[in-house]
Amino acid sequence: MTKTAKGILWVIALVIVVLIIVNVSSKGGKNSNTASSTPIKIGFTGPLTGDVANIGQNAKAAVEIAVGEINSAGGINGRQIEMVYEDDRCAGPEGVKAANKLINVDNVTAILGSVCSPATLSFAPIAEKAQTPVLSYCSTAPKISESGDYIFRDVPSDLFQAGFAAKYTYNTLGKRKVAIINVNNDWGLGLKKAFSDAFKALGGQVVLEDGDDPTSKDLRTQMAKVKSSGADLLYFAGFPDGTVAGLKEAKTLKLTQTIFGADAWDDNKIWDSLGSSADGVMYTRVGTNSSDAFKTKMKEKLGNDSIVYCSNYAYDGLKILADAIKTAGTDRTAVKNALYSIKHVNGVSSSLIEFDANGDPKEANYVIDIIKNGKAEIVK
Repeated sequence: MTKTAKGILWVIALVIVVLIIVNVSSKGGKNSNTASSTPIKIGFTGPLTGDVANIGQNAKAAVEIAVGEINSAGGINGRQIEMVYEDDRCAGPEGVKAANKLINVDNVTAILGSVCSPATLSFAPIAEKAQTPVLSYCSTAPKISESGDYIFRDVPSDLFQAGFAAKYTYNTLGKRKVAIINVNNDWGLGLKKAFSDAFKALGGQVVLEDGDDPTSKDLRTQMAKVKSSGADLLYFAGFPDGTVAGLKEAKTLKLTQTIFGADAWDDNKIWDSLGSSADGVMYTRVGTNSSDAFKTKMKEKLGNDSIVYCSNYAYDGLKILADAIKTAGTDRTAVKNALYSIKHVNGVSSSLIEFDANGDPKEANYVIDIIKNGKAEIVK
């Protein structure tokens, strides 16, 4: 064999080796979506037990529906989604514990959660440091807007909700003096400040501000203060158990003020407990874009017609994360970057979801519910 022929053979052999290495590398790259058959892990946090467990369980059901739809359609670029569910009990310490497990043990690509602002805010610094995208489906405290580059939510900030409530109570209901009772956590304190600022800016007067501990079920003192405050409306930002206790006391004390609440009141366990004794009470909640198909699937999943608005945003939130991963792969920073470019249309929560520079939705839509015959219905 001539030297020239030997040289050609060596070149051919080298090319073959290089091609084999490239092929193996492309199949084995850790950020590849298409080459691996292993599931893509996404974490879920929410209150699956405790005061607001009904909301968390409702949202979990919606996420399970979304996962089933995505996986049955082939998954994300051929890979199935595997959800890892953690109970944060709507509390900071449990939220930290849940996030640490999801990030460091389960190695999830992203976290969908939480319901409660205190839980989300507790683990936001952990996720930010670990460069793990978080998409909250129900945490509305204004502070979340400032919690980091990796922290998103598809539900709007309470700055929108409180402003909407202030305008409605001042302009439509014609109220000029309000008392505010709030649960003393990030959600309640954020709403108190935002509503108070917005109501005063309209020309109204806040004659009383008082709060209660998240675990308290005795609000007699607060309601007695409201009765003698001279207010013509009570703005009551309470969690479910505290709300039930407070509204019972208001009934016992025969409060004459109009009572107006916030989105945590979108929990049927409140109205099932109070029945028609709460008739006339109103509250704000985020609007939804529910389809008949979604309502049917939720009814089949839950065995009843109870859909908490957070569930719509949880369902869409999972679809949004899946779209970002489909585009970016499973690299967490790439997923975060992709979320800023997402344009999610025709969801069951909102007809359009896009994120601003703070990871907040660019648009917000609210409705008002009133209790009639022990059931919530939209004010027309």
